[in-house]
Amino acid sequence: MAEGTGQTSTKFLFPFKPYSIQEEFMAALYNVLEEGKIGIFESPTGTGKSLSLICGALTWLKDFEEKKKREAAELLEDRLPQQWQSQDLQSSSKKLEAKSLEGELDWITEFVQKKAERDLVDKLKDEELRRKKREERLEQMRNNVQHKYASKRKRDADDTERLIQMSKEVMTSEQASNTDALDKEDEDFILADYESDDEKKSKDPGLSDEDDLEEEHVTKIYYCSRTHSQLTQFIHEVKKSPFGKETRLVSLGSRQNLCVNEEVRSLKSVQLINDRCLEMQKNKRADRKGSEDEQETPKRKRKSRVTCPFYSHEQMQILRDEVLLEVKDIEQLVSLGKEMNACPYYASRYAIPPAQLVVMPYQTLLHSSTRQASGIKLKGQILVIDEAHNLIDTITAIHSYMVTGSQLCCAHSQLSQYLERYRSRLKAKNLMYIKQILYILVNLLKVLGGKVGQNPNMQKISQEGTELQSINDFLFRAQFDNINLFKVQRYYTKSMLSRKLFGFVEKYQDSVLKPVSAQNQTAALVDFLQSLNEKSSGQVKLHEQEETLEKEQPLMASPMMHIEGFLFALTSTNKDGRVVIQKQGTVSQSSLKFLLLNPAVHFAEIVKESRAVVIAGGTMQPVAEFKDQLLFTSGVSADRLVEFSCGHVIPPENILPIILCSGPSGQQLEFTFQKRDKPQLLDECGRVLVNLCKVVPGGIVCFFPSYEYENLVYKHWEKTGLLVQLEAKKKIFQEPKKASMVEHVLSEYSRCIQHSKQTAGPITGALLLSVVGGKMSEGINFSDDLGRCVVMIGMPFPNVNSPELQERMAYLDKTMTKNDGKSPGKVLLENLCMKAVNQSIGRAIRHREDYANIMLLDHRYTQPRILSKLPGWIRGQTRTEVSFGPALGAIGKFFRNRKSLGDAM
Repeated sequence: MAEGTGQTSTKFLFPFKPYSIQEEFMAALYNVLEEGKIGIFESPTGTGKSLSLICGALTWLKDFEEKKKREAAELLEDRLPQQWQSQDLQSSSKKLEAKSLEGELDWITEFVQKKAERDLVDKLKDEELRRKKREERLEQMRNNVQHKYASKRKRDADDTERLIQMSKEVMTSEQASNTDALDKEDEDFILADYESDDEKKSKDPGLSDEDDLEEEHVTKIYYCSRTHSQLTQFIHEVKKSPFGKETRLVSLGSRQNLCVNEEVRSLKSVQLINDRCLEMQKNKRADRKGSEDEQETPKRKRKSRVTCPFYSHEQMQILRDEVLLEVKDIEQLVSLGKEMNACPYYASRYAIPPAQLVVMPYQTLLHSSTRQASGIKLKGQILVIDEAHNLIDTITAIHSYMVTGSQLCCAHSQLSQYLERYRSRLKAKNLMYIKQILYILVNLLKVLGGKVGQNPNMQKISQEGTELQSINDFLFRAQFDNINLFKVQRYYTKSMLSRKLFGFVEKYQDSVLKPVSAQNQTAALVDFLQSLNEKSSGQVKLHEQEETLEKEQPLMASPMMHIEGFLFALTSTNKDGRVVIQKQGTVSQSSLKFLLLNPAVHFAEIVKESRAVVIAGGTMQPVAEFKDQLLFTSGVSADRLVEFSCGHVIPPENILPIILCSGPSGQQLEFTFQKRDKPQLLDECGRVLVNLCKVVPGGIVCFFPSYEYENLVYKHWEKTGLLVQLEAKKKIFQEPKKASMVEHVLSEYSRCIQHSKQTAGPITGALLLSVVGGKMSEGINFSDDLGRCVVMIGMPFPNVNSPELQERMAYLDKTMTKNDGKSPGKVLLENLCMKAVNQSIGRAIRHREDYANIMLLDHRYTQPRILSKLPGWIRGQTRTEVSFGPALGAIGKFFRNRKSLGDAM
């Protein structure tokens, strides 16, 4: 039993007897949801965090639904007869008249009160009726949904095959019959008439007027996590939980993950897949309207359009019902969609209103337009954000955009030639906005020191450097501060300019690579555009995203698509962002980047709408960062905030964290930027590892601040002979820079450890040299013998000379108060450092029986401010050793005790 709200206790359904910390976790979670608060929950890996989230939240939801039913039933039973029986009405009328005559009561006031009560009862009756209908429908689906579509499956498959064949024939016909008529018209590339800037917001083409199933959203839990694999794992945990059979769960994903139309999937680019899908829905509506018109004018001929055979309203509703009947992950949803010839993407969206648990990736939740397009309504709902240790960085990355000089040149060339070809067929407003956009592109290029019509690879930058400007200053410098970017943004969205431009370039790529006038006949520019075309087949890769952010921003299909995102970002409030102007080498290498400084501006709406928000992770320290930069700035009051941090399920004696202040020769360990390259310190670091390799069994994972420093240390050890001493006990592996090589290195590292355990010899395991923030510092499992010791070399502070980091620090110094006498900018540096440390050292302990030694090689870890930012379950067991001898003795004793316990078992 765990304490719930008030004086009552709540029994949590769990697949087995929960640990006490799991009961505490669920009780705290229940209270947060019941009281509508914001909770920050920290539960280390191996403590069953996902299962505790599932059982705690769904127990609350079950109680909430039962409570709502009970209250509705009581009101209907107790209040309805009294209000509507004729005797009572007559009696009330007589009393009302008497009191009115006596001047004791204003009869108008009482009439209004009675009317309000009757309206409330009517509302409750309607809610109860809708609830009963929903339950009856779900029960009916459980009984006969299989029969409902099984008998139609073969017929639908035949129909779909016929539609697909017709679609292919139409496409082949369109491609093969490259007639003059089609070439002249190019209807797909012509921008639609742009009627008015203040016209009503159009419906999402994906949600057509067929969508008559929009219904009131029941109270639900929205769960989001970082990666596709984490979401899949969470869904499997739901299946194994006591709620696995009865929970109505829907898993949301992008069209790239859920589309079952092979023609669309083959486009690969996320943006192109989205645009092609929406185009097919538009064609379907146009064909339907055309069919209606043909009934009135049979002689009218219509142009054949390609539509999606899987966008069948009836089949998608059946698939929607199937989604709600049984918990399914994305792979199962796609498989079922193919089997039923129905679109899983739209079926899952139709399933949101009646669903109890909606699972989705970060991008779907944190990006406002994506959230709205997906049909997600947060008003009064529960939101759980898991794996949230990098939430601030993720929001910042999602809403930051960069464009390069080469993309600006390419986009200007493409749009100019588009205008040249279709000028006579475009309406006045289209011409006006295209000219505005061309003007913007020219001026953006001027800011980088470039010119249109010339090869950006050949335009040298006269003065290199990095500048940061406010949004208003940048717009003034680029000389388009007089242009209403909100109207330009609306035009981009409604005209689908970027998609149509890409289609034009894709079809006429040979001709658009040729200059449009004699003035621009620069061979170098033609070669440059040709190289872009050959390199990416029309798809220009704009910039590399950090792999650790799971590619939050998808690869754009054309330069204009990413420029569109950059211009949208410039509509942000002046104080919330900066523009970074990076000039280096040539115009092609130079770039403009919008840097979001205030992630709270995009999180505030989420917090405001939701009933309760749960921010959870294995390591949430330092929590102050979330409170100061995200929650308090979003308007969350301190009394609405709840923090919960549980210990680990492992016994305290299974972990040995040590802060080591000096090495075997007495050399102080201080890896500051000024001292870390000194040979004496490098030698001392090597001697520490040599001694650890002698007493630690299995694998040792050693983290360095950067690839450059790891390479420097490795070469020094190689030169001094320390590397040979290390290899005498452990085989050495290095983290690769290429992501494709990570799996191979990990496999060889694991194989070496297993072999040394089974074979007696001098080699007792392996030593893996890794990098903080690299490919092995997050998401990699070094459980058991793979990570008996984790070594952190120094403190991985970020590069303080980075202009972007300096701007973030300056922004925090201006907008936030000092913390314990330290500036918010300095605190940001510490937080970034310790978040990286916590993620790295948490790689070792992964389950209840696991054990490991953690070595922090730097005396600066003993500072109270730094020590307080370690996870609680590590901080409580951390010991400080001034000299190396006692530390080595404690490590040897630790592993001997663990071995004796293992032998005894």
